[in-house]
Amino acid sequence: MNDVVKEVVKVGMADLNIVKSPHTIRTSGLGSCVGIVLYDDYSNISGMAHVMLPDSKLGKSGTLNVAKYADTAITELIQKMKSAGARTYSLKAKIAGGAQMFNFSSSNEMMRIGPRNVDAVKEKLKQLRIPVVAEDIGGSSGRTIEFNPLTKKLNIRTVSQGVKEI
Repeated sequence: MNDVVKEVVKVGMADLNIVKSPHTIRTSGLGSCVGIVLYDDYSNISGMAHVMLPDSKLGKSGTLNVAKYADTAITELIQKMKSAGARTYSLKAKIAGGAQMFNFSSSNEMMRIGPRNVDAVKEKLKQLRIPVVAEDIGGSSGRTIEFNPLTKKLNIRTVSQGVKEI
């Protein structure tokens, strides 16, 4: 009988964490934010970041929350995963979120936070040569995502659209 307690590790906004199977990892409240899941097929170590903004240069002076920005969160997540035994050359990514939560009459680029977050995440992953193997991005609805390192499935609950797995 398997008596291992399966825990769901929660990741908040502007937060990141890692998990190893049989545990899963979850974040909710993904509107314009992007949830990034990185996983290593061999070690079953996975990580998740809940990114709010595309670029740490947008940050105020003072202490920088590295988990808040696409450019710094992905690098930090990889470091945590490496420390736990993940192999960076075998990392793969799944991403979700990046919705355009509000309609603006102006075409102000600064208001397109969701699409800009997605672009920043994809650009950083490309620089690091980490393939995005699945995505559920855009739209105008919030999402909750949960990743299972054992099955490599990302469960996505989208407001008013039900559940799917990628």
